[in-house]
Amino acid sequence: MPVLSAAAVALLARSSLADHYVVPSGSMLPTVQLEDHVVVSKVAYGVHLPFLPGYVTRFAGPERGDVVVLTAPDTGIVLLKRVVGLPGDTVRVRGGKLEVNGASVRVEEHSGLAYETLGTSSHALDLEAGGGPDFGPETLPRGRYLVLGDNRGNSRDGRYFGLVSGDAILGRVKGVVIRDGRPTWIGL
Repeated sequence: MPVLSAAAVALLARSSLADHYVVPSGSMLPTVQLEDHVVVSKVAYGVHLPFLPGYVTRFAGPERGDVVVLTAPDTGIVLLKRVVGLPGDTVRVRGGKLEVNGASVRVEEHSGLAYETLGTSSHALDLEAGGGPDFGPETLPRGRYLVLGDNRGNSRDGRYFGLVSGDAILGRVKGVVIRDGRPTWIGL
């Protein structure tokens, strides 16, 4: 009986509170690397319960710039991407660079890397493989988000599979906990 209780608590915690994922691709380079282990807050945007789709209770939705784990709407595969467009935003992507509500999102060079500023934070942006497909302009409907990879020329993201429902967003990535097989902490 104690083993079953422990298993039930672990299942509830993993599906409702926090989880970890191993990054399967380079679509978020240079921010998150292939085979990084990331920890995800499952309660960042609401409460999930095991075996029930979507949120039981909803908090505030993702913010522009959040790195999230989501279920791809076309394949059901769990992906890691950055939220770049919020419900009500008009978003356009040209050459991998963003325009939100008619204003270009600032991209600056520092030490040979491009940095994009979304919300209150900056993150490295990889445009070496080009910018990938263009998108929009499109106004995002209620409850829908546009997500992109930081490696814009090598990312299967919202430009391919479309806008993401808020219920498909499983949680917010808090940081990298294992890189190159070694424990670390890189907050996101």
